[in-house]
Amino acid sequence: MREIGIDIETYSSNDLKSCGVYKYVEADDFTILLFSYSVDGGAVQCVDFAQGETLPAEILAALRDPAVIKTAFNAAFERICISRYYGWPLMDPAQWRCTMVRAARMGLPLSLEQCGEVLRLEDGKMKEGKTLIRYFSTPTKGKRHLPADAPDRWETYKQYNIRDVEVEQQVLAKVRRLEPAEFDEQLYVVDQLINDRGVLLDRQLAENAARFDEDYKAQLLDEAKALTGMENPNSTTQLKEYIRKVTGVSVATLNKKNLDEVESLVKHSSKARRALELRREMGKTSNKKYAAMLECVCADGRIHGLLQFCGAARTGRWAGRLVQVQNLPQNHLRDLDYARSLVKLGDLDDFQQNYANPTQVLSELIRTAFIAKPGCTLHVCDFSAIEARVIAWLAGEQWVLDVFRGGGDIYCATASQMFGVPVQKHGPNAELRQKGKIAVLALGYGGGVAALEAMGGSRMGLTQQEEKDIMQRWRQANPHIVRFWGIIEAAAVRAIKTGEATTIHRGIVVAYRWGMLLITLPSGRTICYPRAEIGIERNDGWRGDHEIIEYEGMNQVTKKWERIRTYGGKLTENVVQAIARDILGHIILRAHDSGLNIVFHIHDEIVVEAEPGQTLQDVESIFSKPINWCRDLPLKGAGYTTPYYLKD
Repeated sequence: MREIGIDIETYSSNDLKSCGVYKYVEADDFTILLFSYSVDGGAVQCVDFAQGETLPAEILAALRDPAVIKTAFNAAFERICISRYYGWPLMDPAQWRCTMVRAARMGLPLSLEQCGEVLRLEDGKMKEGKTLIRYFSTPTKGKRHLPADAPDRWETYKQYNIRDVEVEQQVLAKVRRLEPAEFDEQLYVVDQLINDRGVLLDRQLAENAARFDEDYKAQLLDEAKALTGMENPNSTTQLKEYIRKVTGVSVATLNKKNLDEVESLVKHSSKARRALELRREMGKTSNKKYAAMLECVCADGRIHGLLQFCGAARTGRWAGRLVQVQNLPQNHLRDLDYARSLVKLGDLDDFQQNYANPTQVLSELIRTAFIAKPGCTLHVCDFSAIEARVIAWLAGEQWVLDVFRGGGDIYCATASQMFGVPVQKHGPNAELRQKGKIAVLALGYGGGVAALEAMGGSRMGLTQQEEKDIMQRWRQANPHIVRFWGIIEAAAVRAIKTGEATTIHRGIVVAYRWGMLLITLPSGRTICYPRAEIGIERNDGWRGDHEIIEYEGMNQVTKKWERIRTYGGKLTENVVQAIARDILGHIILRAHDSGLNIVFHIHDEIVVEAEPGQTLQDVESIFSKPINWCRDLPLKGAGYTTPYYLKD
């Protein structure tokens, strides 16, 4: 026996979606109902645990045998559930291969059902599954259904479990074509260990903050009702009608983006202004993260499973789960310690006397709910301007690399290059630095005025003409980056049309195989664009009829699998972010090899729960050591030490 493919059906009164698998298995009534498996791709066997059947001795032994590889779609679920069921310590993730991760590496969906559909498998996942899971695997109004309650449906559930293994085996056969980079397989194992470790939650802070938010918003609701006479002040329709009534101003939409604009229209009405202020505060959703934290914190006081390996299509970057650590609000409070202490004391009145805007303060404290365990501290370390460094290294924009090697301020240097005058942060032409900054952040991937707008151009007071000028000046200052957009697009078009592989900058290989556009990165990892084709865009007023690159992927807005258009700037963005991800991946592996315990990481930053004797310098040193495949890329990591997580 070399490999065993596994799929299980389980029961727990804990809600898997909101609490995560680590908390899911802690319910007293957690159990495995069905266990289906295939040995070395053979016929699928189903073991009915719910009706007293047990695994054959050789299969049970295989689960603990390091020589036998265990595969599953979302293998973390099977690994954690099986460990819990048998009362074992969490099984070693090095013995597991995740078919979902292998599919994600090929640009395929993270759902088994969607994967089967995209791969056009003849026999896909059974449609009855969702109904059967609701019936047998989750409580219905507090009641649990047993096999004896619906024997026919139970037999169908067993067939569903068997089919899942069959579908997984078919998917596995197809995704095996792409051999993962060796470091990426090691990284998956370490990723699982990080999720297994989890991060400690300051439960008192989270509980009080969640209560403060709920009670304060109830106060705001009462005030809004008293002020406006509305039955439901959260109703957009009612609020628009109220504004029209008291100001005569008709408002088309009321969303986060246009609230400032609407407030300026009604600035002469104190009542309308206050109604909008109340709406803004009541609509602040970031503080729901406290409730999410409390929902998924485990018996050990830690939150596990915050990161999804290869969760982001194309780049292979991690995606956030449960609390969504990838988009935590920033903190700008100078007195975080004091604010935290007031929340932990639990007196909302006292808190309100100290802070005029409680919802904003609570939002800024979200990061600080993640703390180091007693006797330890957190070392937080990240890369400075990693995407700007990587794109310059990739394209050969030498002056940018020289700025980074010399420890210069890239925003000042860019503004100086764009406007032909010296720019210093607190010196000559300092006002131009902001234009250099927005240009660096917005324009590296082929974007123009729209990209500058998305980065907040109009909020900076820039006119459309100024934005156009900034774009042109930045492109003139960065000709190698601009040229790279065309080089990678031409290589992609050539690969799709002819099947010919092209090696471009830094050893990147652009090829076409299995109906996919493949881009192999300097790290050896490959990113994929399924069913890539060359299409024609007709009647473009600017360029006329011209070729475009299209592929199939998940639309991040509609969450549907559909055709997506790409181009040189977008391909550049994917490649730069994928390289930055691989650099962070190597740092994570180094930290693990050095005995440093990462509790989570975000974008270009790692958070280490340091034992006594493990210094910040120990962490920073793993950032400064060159990586073999990008030795001449000037990287810089800097960090800080803190008892609770924050953005320094």
